[in-house]
Parts: sequence; structure tokens; C-alpha cells
Amino acid sequence: MKILIIFNREPYDNTDITWNGLRLAETLRKSGQEVRIFLMNDSVDMARDACKAPESYDQDLTQMLKDLIANGVPVKVCGTCMARCGIYINHPYFDGAKKSTMGELAEWVVDSDKVLTF
Repeated sequence: MKILIIFNREPYDNTDITWNGLRLAETLRKSGQEVRIFLMNDSVDMARDACKAPESYDQDLTQMLKDLIANGVPVKVCGTCMARCGIYINHPYFDGAKKSTMGELAEWVVDSDKVLTF
């Protein structure tokens, strides 16, 4: 099954929403599902090394995303959002997070069995 997970929120927004989405992505991947991730809006910060967990937070969301990439999960980042969104505007993106377009997101949506948003 092809599952697309779209993230929208700032990674460290005083909730566990992004963390839970990444946990779900890893659980689905481990169960043999084809998982793809698309980052939009302020979630683009998750693909920047400059994004660090606050001292009060015990999870490294950026490392979780890197681990998913290392395990074959494709990650695309909205190109428009790269320039417009996030706290770390103008900071570089790490390898494995591919600049993408709304057209590519649309293709992934149509080609997916399930689409989840966080």
C-alpha cells in the first residue's frame, strides 16, 4: 500500500503532532508499507539542520526524518514553502530532502492509496 504523509506544522510547536506523525511513518515503513513524506508550510524546518529540539523536548524530529530517509522513505519539500516558511528561512536543507512542487505533490496524492496530514 502507498501511503503519503503530508506535514504542515512547525516541528516544535508545543504539541506532539509532528512526533506522532513521524512515529506512524516509521511504524508503517517497518510493516512493509510504501511511505512517502511531503513537507509544507512551517514543517519545512524539519529538513534543516538548524532545526533543534528545545531543551524541554526529548525527541529529535530532524533526526527521525533523517532516519526515515536513510531507510528509503522519499521526502519532498515544497519549493515555494522553502523560501517563504519556517523559523529558519535561508538555512540550507540536508541531503535527502528534495525540493519539489505542487504538481509533484498532486501526482503523489493521485498515486497514493492513503493520504494523511499532520
